[in-house]
Amino acid sequence: MYAVVGCSECSNLWIIEGRSKTTQCPRCGARRAYEKRKKFVETDDRDHAREVRASMLANRQGEGEAFASLPSYSDLEAEVEDGVVDDAEYLEASGLDVEELEAAGERDQRGSTGGGSKREIVEQALADLDRPTEDEVVEYASEYGVSRAYVTDALEKLVRQGTVSENRGQYRLL
Repeated sequence: MYAVVGCSECSNLWIIEGRSKTTQCPRCGARRAYEKRKKFVETDDRDHAREVRASMLANRQGEGEAFASLPSYSDLEAEVEDGVVDDAEYLEASGLDVEELEAAGERDQRGSTGGGSKREIVEQALADLDRPTEDEVVEYASEYGVSRAYVTDALEKLVRQGTVSENRGQYRLL
């Protein structure tokens, strides 16, 4: 079951699935017993609850007539499902050669950081290695194309932030 409920503190509207003893407003955090919440509609249909909430929000902003002219959520979702364009189709429609782009990505001179961002790679090195030294982190990160200079700076920043501790040249995540 779905219910469109309102908050008596901040007038927020949201949808609750199921029925718990208490509910908390996602905007202001006010907690109330489910029974004491103002329920504008209770329904078994999620789409119906979404429509009611959206309609109420549109009416609050004086856009009720504009909202009424829109198709339902289920109609809009069906349109989106039919209209999704995959990456290759989009690139081809833009006049680009997909195979040429893939080949360019494979020969990228900067090196790949397929393990995430440079910072994520440094953090992953600290997580994977047991109390590594700076050189061990540099070696790990270099496999992903991260430079020694970046690793050194990142380690210093992580230590200053308190995310990492350094003791006698060995690092560990906190």
